[in-house]
Amino acid sequence: MAGEGDHKISEIRVFPLVQRLPQPTRTSWGTYDSVSILLVEVRTSSGLSGVGEALARFAPQGYAELIESALAPRLLGRDATAISARWADMRRALSGRAGGMLIEAISAVDIALWDILGKAADLPVWQLLGGVGRSHVPVYGASIRWGDDAQADADVEAMLARGLTDMKVKIGGPVEAACARIARVRARAGAEITLTADANWAYSLDEAVQVARALETHGYAWFEEPLRPEDEAGYRSLHRHTSVPLAAGESNYTLDQAMPLVRDRVLSVLQPNVTRSGGITEARRMAELAAMHDIAYAPHVGMSGIVCEVASLHLGAAMPNTRTMECAASPNLFRDGLADIVPGHARIENGRVAVPNGPGLGLTLDWDAVKELAA
Repeated sequence: MAGEGDHKISEIRVFPLVQRLPQPTRTSWGTYDSVSILLVEVRTSSGLSGVGEALARFAPQGYAELIESALAPRLLGRDATAISARWADMRRALSGRAGGMLIEAISAVDIALWDILGKAADLPVWQLLGGVGRSHVPVYGASIRWGDDAQADADVEAMLARGLTDMKVKIGGPVEAACARIARVRARAGAEITLTADANWAYSLDEAVQVARALETHGYAWFEEPLRPEDEAGYRSLHRHTSVPLAAGESNYTLDQAMPLVRDRVLSVLQPNVTRSGGITEARRMAELAAMHDIAYAPHVGMSGIVCEVASLHLGAAMPNTRTMECAASPNLFRDGLADIVPGHARIENGRVAVPNGPGLGLTLDWDAVKELAA
């Protein structure tokens, strides 16, 4: 390992990526035919480098410009292994309230810095994080798409064929259609399968109460993002009107945004996405806050890439309150073709995915494949 301070940041490379999905996916927001992310590579004076990912759902070129113009000048020449200090440097690029593109961009750089720290110490990130050190993380299949019944039935059958016993169902409006889908999937999957429902903010409070009743009737394990993330009062009211556990957190950017509903125990499951919520540094703080309040941690992955998935596995391995992790089962070039590691959906054994043990994140990107997807 090089001496302290030898790992100076020498270059930050950015790669905005766009792909057309092999199969369109539909949520209450609409149908996604394409999706984007931003990858970064941070290089150091010692020769070590690390990779990171930002959610960057739309306009990934804007994230690239933000990193190049606002973050890189604050980081070049600084110690890559002093991660908390570098996070603070990046946060000061915006004088206003934390959130949006800045925190997603910080997420990418932060993940890359943890990758470098692990390589410098010759340890996997999960071990650097301490915690319980699981070798495998439980996962659930995502997702049974919101759309016609035939598509939903096919999604259920495909997940059952993979041996998945835990699945997420996408629901939306109108309420009657959502309640019918909830009942249909339960009947199709069977009583022994764990089911959860994700609304992607589809409902008003009154509508959410109606949907929650259907979820109660059919034994669903949680109700994910029924309301807008800003509607904390609505979440508190819904919590009082249903016995179904509530889950949320993928829309949070920082710890202070997760804190109110965690502190009040309105949520039963916290689901930050490491590529949105400030990277490994801030997602770890969120998970630890949830653990302090006896709330489960379930990393959100969604339509993100392989770096997000692997970083989430490391966090899931280390955090004491990890319940399960999202494992997207649909084809996605950002996971299936960018690195030397087989994506999670192809590595599931007994409902779990093994955590990489190589130094840092434990993966190597195929930069030729990255360039082919460049926006």
